[in-house]
Amino acid sequence: MIKVGCCGFPMSMKKYFEEFEVVEIQKTFYKPISVEIAEKWRKMASKNFEFCVKALQIITHPPSSPTYRKAKLDVEDGGFFKPIKEVFDAWNVTKNVADVLKAEVIVFQTPKSFKESKENMKNMKEFFNSIEGYMFVWEPRDWSDEAIKKVCEELNLVHCVDPFVAKPLYGDVRYFRLHGSHKKMYKHKYSRDELIWLRDYCREFNNAYVMFNNVYMRDDAVTFKKLLNEI
Repeated sequence: MIKVGCCGFPMSMKKYFEEFEVVEIQKTFYKPISVEIAEKWRKMASKNFEFCVKALQIITHPPSSPTYRKAKLDVEDGGFFKPIKEVFDAWNVTKNVADVLKAEVIVFQTPKSFKESKENMKNMKEFFNSIEGYMFVWEPRDWSDEAIKKVCEELNLVHCVDPFVAKPLYGDVRYFRLHGSHKKMYKHKYSRDELIWLRDYCREFNNAYVMFNNVYMRDDAVTFKKLLNEI
């Protein structure tokens, strides 16, 4: 099965729930959201609608990250899966929201500053060995294929990629995040030929999430869904 959605809501939630069957929540990355808000979202969506949750940035990103300033977070330490209270508190916040949303997938996006190192691998191992209950998706930056595959195999993480940039190295399920092109980045609008290629590529897998994360995410996702229905 190929599930198609967006990273965030490019339209009103009401309309989104009518058009799509899955979304990757972005607000959960920037700052903690209340269980009450999560309950409201769950009630707004149909029973079969799927929420994927992007893990709180305190788990993955250090306080020096510009995304902290954007979210006005006041945290002295955190990120890089460090075995510290702030990180595990952030996990509990993420988990509580995921439980309310009945999410099965939690996405961990690490920044370029999260380098391929023994310390970071050790922290990841300690972190993921202490949690369970979901399909964990990891989107790394600038790690070698060998290291990515090793970590994902050891910790049973789904390797998340932009399929136009790289091939997934591990995972029974494929989780794709489409960020646009190298030239235009998020402002890139996918052509019909690109989306046909993506459709044919995704059909090689039994299960795949295709999550658009560009400016034209809604239009591209709708077009892609239509292409999936073509023979």
